[in-house]
Amino acid sequence: MLSKEALQFLEDLVANNNTEWMHANKKRYENYKKDYHQYIASVLAEMKPLDRTLEPLEIKNCTFRINRDIRFSKDKSPYKTNIGIWFTQNKNHKNSPGYYIHYEKGRSFIAGGVWCPEPDELKKIRKEIEFFHDDLEKIVADKTFKKEFQELTRDDTNSLKNAPKGFDPNHPAIEFLKLKSYTASQKVDDKIFTEPDFSKKIAQKLIALKPMNDFLKRALETEE
Repeated sequence: MLSKEALQFLEDLVANNNTEWMHANKKRYENYKKDYHQYIASVLAEMKPLDRTLEPLEIKNCTFRINRDIRFSKDKSPYKTNIGIWFTQNKNHKNSPGYYIHYEKGRSFIAGGVWCPEPDELKKIRKEIEFFHDDLEKIVADKTFKKEFQELTRDDTNSLKNAPKGFDPNHPAIEFLKLKSYTASQKVDDKIFTEPDFSKKIAQKLIALKPMNDFLKRALETEE
């Protein structure tokens, strides 16, 4: 679980998002980082027995830097005010499927899958769906998946209006083929992050995404 001190640090950072404040609160930041790493370790310990592809992961493979990339952003706030964790099924593959946990006051969620794959990777996923769409349909129709995540993320920003080039517009899985990312997410209450059994609860939710991740991993690792 996350400590009250870590969450208070984030709240204070929201109100003081500048380098001067961060330098003045260096000790608090170091304590926050330790808490962040312990938090990752506790969830990873629950996830590894449920998904053996996560076995090679260490804490350092699952973290995000607190510094924001502000080069192309209108918002020049230097620091992130959320906590993110990423558990990838293949740490050597940039866009390998995985599981994501996001704490942000009032905007917390969990998710998984493959977000914004490169064009060649997206083509591989679509080819897998083209030939084995029954497998994916079975996965997203499973009662455990539907209970936790309902369906794949599907909205105007994540779906083409027409069939992707080279794919049959009348394909029975055309709505899957139109997707640009293959993810699923669930909003979660902030309070769950401070509960003593947080790691176990969140792992039981995330593991519902394993069949989808396994399907995507198979697609990306299949040689054409």
